[in-house]
Amino acid sequence: MKRLCLFLAVMLSVCMAQAADYPYLVFTNTGGTTTILSVENLTLSVSGSTLQVTNADGTNSFALTDLKNMQFSKDGSTVTALENVLQADGAVEVFTVSGVRLGTYNSLAQAVKNLHSGAYIIKQHTNAQTIVVR
Repeated sequence: MKRLCLFLAVMLSVCMAQAADYPYLVFTNTGGTTTILSVENLTLSVSGSTLQVTNADGTNSFALTDLKNMQFSKDGSTVTALENVLQADGAVEVFTVSGVRLGTYNSLAQAVKNLHSGAYIIKQHTNAQTIVVR
């Protein structure tokens, strides 16, 4: 549960950085139901096993056990997944979630191979994303 909370906290910071480019955040549950929310005045918080999402339109709750993914969207229908932000080839910089730079690797695969279990921020050119290594 601690890892999940840490991951969600890091994702929140990434979400806030990415929100300027994508006006919608799309949630999909394990049953395939999709909820599209505006990122205007977006706040995410975790309470127990529930993700609370508040925006300019109100508050929505999602059970973490039923949440399949969370993705940004430019138009509310076409979704760009966070895992597609980085290219497979190309150098990446790796940081801890507290911002300490761990090093540079020739590829994302090489970085993941050399990291211990935990959450990391990966930067490639002007893109960044959070990963969890298990």
